[in-house]
Amino acid sequence: MHFTLSDLVTDITQNGLEAGAGQVELDVTETDTEFRFVVRDDGKGMTAEELKRAVDPFVTDGEKHPNRKIGLGLPFLIQTSEQSGGGCDIKSEKGKGTVITAWFNLKNVDTPPVGGIPTMFRTILMFNSDAEIIIRRKKKNNEYEVCKTDLIDILGSFEDVGSLVLLGDYLKSLESD
Repeated sequence: MHFTLSDLVTDITQNGLEAGAGQVELDVTETDTEFRFVVRDDGKGMTAEELKRAVDPFVTDGEKHPNRKIGLGLPFLIQTSEQSGGGCDIKSEKGKGTVITAWFNLKNVDTPPVGGIPTMFRTILMFNSDAEIIIRRKKKNNEYEVCKTDLIDILGSFEDVGSLVLLGDYLKSLESD
């Protein structure tokens, strides 16, 4: 179960990385009334039939988690976005990648809390993947973009605790209005 919108974003972004993407782009936009995110990956993509199975909670490909009989990531995303007065759009092409857009009405009582954006971004940047991760954020009068390779060039390896602390502090500073 996902307790925050940040949990959903993290899960969907991780799916793109696990689909063999060389690059994943994450756009997160927030207004007073809406939270929206778009995840674009250039991973393996899905056929129409594979996409139909991916949104069925009682089906899994058995590859990501061999012992599981169900897959809930996309079904939870769809359910949560729709129950919050938002929606979800998924476009995928086999061999080219997937684009997932989801939006949530922040005024709806059924919308989960947004969660910690800087912590979410740090978690996503730390995923064990060689893929380039590009994060774009828009909130009120604040816009920024960060790229994983640029941050590693500046901070060094994300395996160093000191670098992770600096990364967290940097991401928090970008969020301040």
